[in-house]
Amino acid sequence: MEQQPDVSVVICTYNRGALLRNSLEHLAAQRPGDARFEVWIINNNSSDDTQQVIDEFIAGRKDWHTHFEERQGLSFARNSGIAHARAPIVAFTDDDVAVRPDWIAQIVRTMREHPEVEFIGGKVLPRWHTPPPRWLGRCNWVPLAVTEHGDEPFYVSIQRPWCQIGANLAVRKSTLERAGGFSPDFQRVKEGIGSTEDHEFQFRLWRQGKRGMYVPTLVVEAEVQEDRYSKRYHRKWHAGHARYCARMGTERITDDMPELFGMPACFIRLIASHAAGWIKSAASGRSDRAFLHENKIRFLIHYVRQYRIDRRTNGIKNTITRTAHGVRELLRRKFSAGHPAT
Repeated sequence: MEQQPDVSVVICTYNRGALLRNSLEHLAAQRPGDARFEVWIINNNSSDDTQQVIDEFIAGRKDWHTHFEERQGLSFARNSGIAHARAPIVAFTDDDVAVRPDWIAQIVRTMREHPEVEFIGGKVLPRWHTPPPRWLGRCNWVPLAVTEHGDEPFYVSIQRPWCQIGANLAVRKSTLERAGGFSPDFQRVKEGIGSTEDHEFQFRLWRQGKRGMYVPTLVVEAEVQEDRYSKRYHRKWHAGHARYCARMGTERITDDMPELFGMPACFIRLIASHAAGWIKSAASGRSDRAFLHENKIRFLIHYVRQYRIDRRTNGIKNTITRTAHGVRELLRRKFSAGHPAT
């Protein structure tokens, strides 16, 4: 009888034949210890030589499989991989990512030692082809799909909602099945950017009181592609990401925020704060911080636009009504804070 694997690795790919082989070679070089793993490579309707690369690589490799997912979109591809996975842990990585040799071993060890968590993630470090420009400092790495939160592990939950990136994410299969997998409503499609399929999935778990863990010893490296060295890419990413976040309602993660002038009340203060930060950073020659504040403002503006569309608050009458309610609520909160119950 065939032994069940401990981990099912799912790697989804779309028209990345030139990059995919490197990712597969790093997976094949795993030193998993006593852990068993299988690999599912999901070809998400590629039109280049991706399938040829896959077929040539997995030929003769036991527990390496491929599936063609015709429905376009990362969530569709991941959910297809989940459906095929046989292991109790499903680990996700990307077609432009190189996992460390102990990646599988770290996943199995952490999941065994921490049965209280539903998922884990770790560092996604950049692999630069050329030195990054001065403005592309660590504070502006988010659109690169890289992340690094230090060298100490911590829980992620509704109280500390750090999203674990899907390039380095492992989830219990039972959790994925109960949650219904990844939502196609928030997925990346083809070369689209700014999507929130990872965030939205974890957001659902947090709201149910579930938690994950950031594991600093769980490390992968992501190729920083040429187009991501441009400010244009970053500006486009923040605008797109804002629209997805507005549809998720992330500003309501801990509170029901009152509205003023067709936007969450806190956004007025945030926009003003980042505008001041941009002026200060630009004047002091901190191009990285200035670009950060610029994109924070861009995010907030595009968030508000989508927020108003989704809630149909563009009409003057609706805006005035919601603003009046917002002012009353803010005054009520201020008054309540100033007169605590005895």
